[in-house]
Amino acid sequence: MVTLGKYRREPMPAHLRFTIEMIYVVLGSLFVALAFNLFLLPNNIASGGVAGISTITKDVFGWEPGIVQWILNIAFFLMGLFILGKNFGIKSLVGTMVLPFFVLITSDITVPTNDSLLGAIFGGMGVGLGLGIVFRGRASTGGVDLGAQVIHRFTKLPLGICIAILDGMIVFTSAIVFSVEEGLYALISLFITSRTIDLVQVGFNTSKNVMIISKREEEVRRALLDDIDRGVTILKGAGGYTEEDRPVIMCVVQQNEFTKLTRTVKEIDPGAFIVTMNATEVLGEGFKTS
Repeated sequence: MVTLGKYRREPMPAHLRFTIEMIYVVLGSLFVALAFNLFLLPNNIASGGVAGISTITKDVFGWEPGIVQWILNIAFFLMGLFILGKNFGIKSLVGTMVLPFFVLITSDITVPTNDSLLGAIFGGMGVGLGLGIVFRGRASTGGVDLGAQVIHRFTKLPLGICIAILDGMIVFTSAIVFSVEEGLYALISLFITSRTIDLVQVGFNTSKNVMIISKREEEVRRALLDDIDRGVTILKGAGGYTEEDRPVIMCVVQQNEFTKLTRTVKEIDPGAFIVTMNATEVLGEGFKTS
């Protein structure tokens, strides 16, 4: 076995990692609160979650959204704790409590736009950015996600379906309370939130995972190691028709190295079969570290 890398990075001390993750939770909660008060609430966009419920109750009953979110978050947290029998962790509890606090203290902030479409777009981006940061802190802000876990426990429906049902009910209710148009804007915001979370989680840099099948496997392997300066993995494979052994070379490269890789392989073996896939989360030597 060949070990890559001469030195092994020391793991981050537990207390330092915990502190950094707590900062993520607090900072992410602040972004969510700002997006809610700047874009979503002023434009009556209830894009799911506890925030969506508080937007509806603000219009119907005049209840303060921060207080409503506090009550619902605590209720969901306790329900999950007792029904599911889990310890959701101090970081998730902090997110559950801190988010409504930030919603309260930023409630009087000046609203930049009263355009519903802009509110849906930038509100969705802001919430997605905040939640993505919270998730990178390995925590959550509580809310309907815990309610979805309870439904999942009793119905055995997939968790994603349970979350979609609850968010769908909130968006449908917003369409009744406000208007069908506002409900459609809420759907736009919900979609943008999910995409933004993905970007925060996996980053903007997409690498390429390349699978190569070549009759000149040894020459290709050496070229990737020496000329491209990337590690390779040899996978066992066999032709489906010929049933002959066909080793598969797997190599992950940065975007700017991809053209050089394909050109190098084709120069060695013009008949090589190359399959390329996007790789959005690559950890290891030469790439990101965990």
